[in-house]
Amino acid sequence: MRINHPLTGSMVALITPMFEDGSVDFVALESLVEFHIASGTKAIISMGTTGESATLNHTEHVEVMRRTIEFSKGRIAVIAGTGANSTTEAITLTKAAKEMGADACLLVTPYYNKPTQEGLYQHYKLIAETVDIDQILYNVPGRTAVDLSVDTAVRLSEVDNIIGIKDATGDLAVAKALIDQCPDDFLLYSGDDATAVEFILMGGHGGISVSANVAPKLVSDAYNAAMDGDQNSAEKINSALVGLHQHLFVESNPIPVKWALYKMHKCEDGIR
Repeated sequence: MRINHPLTGSMVALITPMFEDGSVDFVALESLVEFHIASGTKAIISMGTTGESATLNHTEHVEVMRRTIEFSKGRIAVIAGTGANSTTEAITLTKAAKEMGADACLLVTPYYNKPTQEGLYQHYKLIAETVDIDQILYNVPGRTAVDLSVDTAVRLSEVDNIIGIKDATGDLAVAKALIDQCPDDFLLYSGDDATAVEFILMGGHGGISVSANVAPKLVSDAYNAAMDGDQNSAEKINSALVGLHQHLFVESNPIPVKWALYKMHKCEDGIR
């Protein structure tokens, strides 16, 4: 669904390119930023799950965010992944992202700790109250072992600075509940490539995509058609992507997508 906001449409969950020894390849990172600017991607997510945020130390995490923003030169929005299972660390990263000039932050639910719904609410509320930057909730229970309920997401949608949610459950019943119950201006993003087009056709505002690393133009075209309500075109374009969606998840993300980009000569074969 079209909405008057710059952070809509196709957004890439960008990999962090690495050399064989696991160090970050910033030359390749700059090339990837240029690739997405040229391909119509609306925003880059730096240091999300696909960016291997869980395996980089704090200094590396901050530097990758900083360089991505620097390379973008204001030509493409950058959403910084600043979530952590420590509220204080999430605040520290979110403050850093704001100081660097990130357009927004993406905050994964606090993994491993398995907080209650009230604990999740208080975690996000404190970050939003502490750092004045647009913030997007990120629910991926298959990774985190904690599920942000629709009720809690709706509560959080009323908190200043929290502007949207990335729902990576892949459950379209959850998507429908979010669409039905959240305010109209609360941004709803699919975080599941296989169901993203249907999510957007139902009323979502875009998707944060792994497949967009490999086929950014096709993903962008599919999402744009879906947001325009052109179901036939969106589904036709997406049919060409189904195989890619499946292949990129035959192993844990981001192993397959980094292999694909290595074969495309977009990065070396380093991974952590």
